[in-house]
Amino acid sequence: MVASSLKKFLLLPSIIKLSAKVPRDRHVAWDRYWGKIQSSGVEGDVLWDAGTDHELAGYLDTLRQFLDGHLPLVDVGCGHGRYTNLLVNHFPRVVGVDVSANAIAQAQASAQPGTQFHVADFTAPGIGAELARTLGDANVFVRGVFHVLNPASRIALAQNLRSLVGSRGRVFLVETDFRGDGLAYIDHLGGTAGNIPAPLKLAIGGLPKPGHFGLQERQETFDQSEWTVLEEGSATIETVPLQRAGIPERIPGYFAVLEPTP
Repeated sequence: MVASSLKKFLLLPSIIKLSAKVPRDRHVAWDRYWGKIQSSGVEGDVLWDAGTDHELAGYLDTLRQFLDGHLPLVDVGCGHGRYTNLLVNHFPRVVGVDVSANAIAQAQASAQPGTQFHVADFTAPGIGAELARTLGDANVFVRGVFHVLNPASRIALAQNLRSLVGSRGRVFLVETDFRGDGLAYIDHLGGTAGNIPAPLKLAIGGLPKPGHFGLQERQETFDQSEWTVLEEGSATIETVPLQRAGIPERIPGYFAVLEPTP
């Protein structure tokens, strides 16, 4: 216990110094982050991108069981499009949306046949209904978005998703659900006072502080009178390797499949 507390104490000054640089406006923060990723051109800079389809493979049976494969699939918070491009191997049409224009530019540069990418803030009023007018009812894939939003933005996102899925679509979400504090989370990912791995350092110094999203947060976000939970449980989020070459870090996570209540 003493050793753990000391590690946190020694790590704290580095975290304070890095996080002081994060823009207050999350839109600015995300666009600057993706701009740095885009300009670096270094594979492995994106913390939550393990660079493989291993994590997605663990979700495929659930996606096939609950999501109508004839409907378009929208990847909300698609970033540079890694998962969008993987999902199009399993669904005929996948649309990636992200708040960052720099992210979407990078996604479009590597777009696979059957994918489309658009800049959109899915916490903005009416954006779900706007996209639904183009796509009709759609399924939704959300990985690692809710846990970086505040409670009000989470609710706004959920409301837009309801407009987008219509009567036939469903939502699959998977989120980081690490229950320790921020310093414990950084320690879990290999950050120490003497060394913070570059992808982790880039995220700490450029992005809003993440939280966690599990059962309780889902209940607080998705109105039980409007949504039905079809399945939920634990998941494992994989990040880029940080401590051992070729071995992704594994973060406790939570998944849920939801549909609008008639």
